[in-house]
Amino acid sequence: MTSTPISLRAVVFDCPDPSGLASFYADLLNGSLNASDPEWCEVHVGDPALKLAFQRATPYSPPEWPDGTPQQLHLDLTVSDLRAAGLRAAELGALVLAGPLEEPGSRWVVYADPAGHPFCLCEERQSGS
Repeated sequence: MTSTPISLRAVVFDCPDPSGLASFYADLLNGSLNASDPEWCEVHVGDPALKLAFQRATPYSPPEWPDGTPQQLHLDLTVSDLRAAGLRAAELGALVLAGPLEEPGSRWVVYADPAGHPFCLCEERQSGS
């Protein structure tokens, strides 16, 4: 039996406002926004491009991190300056949920995007810094 190749098409977020949440991630990740359909919006990031998609969900209940309604997924985003990236995320509407947190080799802060999805900004660190 031969295997059929499978590749990632998109990471899709359910949310109440697809164009608003897509705009948030396009600004945060410096991506290309397509918000022509109010029910399904896309952000393309990087080269090769990763597609984040946002679809309207009604009714919508946001995750409550860390306790409560569970998260179904979250993004870990690597940054070179945790403070500056955190200020930018907050300026775009993100809220801090926890942190900064430390583990060997990295430091991170957990945020909620404007629809309540948790995401982490992660800064890799050299040992001893």
